[in-house]
Amino acid sequence: MNNQQLIKYAHVWFLAVVIACGLVVIAVKAGSEIQNQNSNQNSNSNSNANANTQNRNANRSANRNSDNSSATGQQAGMGNMSSQDHEFVMDAAMGGLMEVELGRLAAQNGMSEAVKQFGQRMVDDHSKANQELMTLARSKGMTLPTALDEKHQKDVTKLSAMSGAEFDRAYSKMMLSDHNKDVKEFEKQSTKGGDADLKAFASKTLPTLQEHLQMARALPGNQGGNSNSNSGGSRNSNRNSNSNSNNSNRP
Repeated sequence: MNNQQLIKYAHVWFLAVVIACGLVVIAVKAGSEIQNQNSNQNSNSNSNANANTQNRNANRSANRNSDNSSATGQQAGMGNMSSQDHEFVMDAAMGGLMEVELGRLAAQNGMSEAVKQFGQRMVDDHSKANQELMTLARSKGMTLPTALDEKHQKDVTKLSAMSGAEFDRAYSKMMLSDHNKDVKEFEKQSTKGGDADLKAFASKTLPTLQEHLQMARALPGNQGGNSNSNSGGSRNSNRNSNSNSNNSNRP
């Protein structure tokens, strides 16, 4: 092999080596770029995942805080209210609705003028008291009933089927019983209630209820109630006295 052929082979080998080195460099760069892309993708994916997780956690916390603040707002007015105060409000609200409904019946179905006038007085006075109580309860975060429950509706339905003297007697008896109870409850709330606003409402409403009680005692069928009660009490007293006397005479 002469010198020219050697030189030619050397050139060929040199070119081959250069091309191989170039391919190696290209492959290394390509691998590096792929790794960088994967790294960037993983980084972006992790970053987005972390951001989404943080956003979800933040939204959950915000929703929980919103729910808690809403519940706190609803119970804020009731925070200092005792079970006795709460029971008084609910009973007074239902009783007030009952008095208005029965008052309308009395004004329409009553036979005597006294029952008719008393019924209208119940509508006027208790409608006003109901509105005041509803405003007060709303300021305490409470929602009062706006319709009668099943128990009280039965009483209204029962009286609705009556007329004439029968209605007057039943209505008069119910009003006497209800207002005896109402006066006691409002007296108790006005002196022993825990909420100052409810005590003030009870104290303000009590004189009107006491007046209603006096009027109810004069309704048809109720005038003799006290005398019968007193005579019965006298009879029982006499019986006890005689019994004691007999016992004392025994050896």
